[in-house]
Amino acid sequence: MTYDLYDMHCHLGFMSNAPEVLHDAKALGLAVFANTVTPGEYEILCHQLGPNPNVRVGIGLHPWWVADGRCGSEQLERAYELVHTTRYIGEIGLDLSPRHVPKGSEQIQVAAFETITGICGETSDPEARKVLSIHSVRSANLALDILERTNCLATCHCIFHWFSGTSDELHRAVKAGCWFSINEMMLRTRRGREYARQIPNSRLLTETDLPPTEGEAFSATEVVSSLERTLAQLEEFCAKDVRSVVAHNARALLEG
Repeated sequence: MTYDLYDMHCHLGFMSNAPEVLHDAKALGLAVFANTVTPGEYEILCHQLGPNPNVRVGIGLHPWWVADGRCGSEQLERAYELVHTTRYIGEIGLDLSPRHVPKGSEQIQVAAFETITGICGETSDPEARKVLSIHSVRSANLALDILERTNCLATCHCIFHWFSGTSDELHRAVKAGCWFSINEMMLRTRRGREYARQIPNSRLLTETDLPPTEGEAFSATEVVSSLERTLAQLEEFCAKDVRSVVAHNARALLEG
């Protein structure tokens, strides 16, 4: 089935009514890349949702959970095991903002990110590449260094979710062939809008990063509304056919 809208980074596992949201999303022509933050959440969500044509669930190892110890050694090892079993990886990455992570957590974050991307680089199938959704706050160059070192830039589809790095880092990521998922919060800032203009249409994706809070009921309609607002803004400064372009891009990643 072909879908009209694609949310390439959301958190269905944070929604208390995830199966209902996914059911409604299908009726609305919406497909999603559901990112998780821990391997435990990934396994629960896969069990809740079962096989569904309009969702791909990513195995996650979010840097916040790694940094503060919520993902301990057992969770890390489980994540590394599960990466072998799926094409879809996310949310993974690095966060070096003192607002978000404890001081001194860079080393453990880097070790986890390098291990999981190392597995991805080694096991990605050239005919069905692994798709990675990457968090990179104050760390885009470091993330790119690791993605290059682990061969992920060559063997995987690397998506920078809600990119917030410098202009030089954006240029480097574009040259490396990365993808970028854009949400309406990013487009509220002048820098975010300028970055969206600079990203090649062929590498542009849409996302919501919803819901805003964990553990409450949500709705597919709210996801669709957010995507529509993002697309409306993108149409102002990108090609007028941006809706069909981003749908084509997402389809190539999720179904290719």
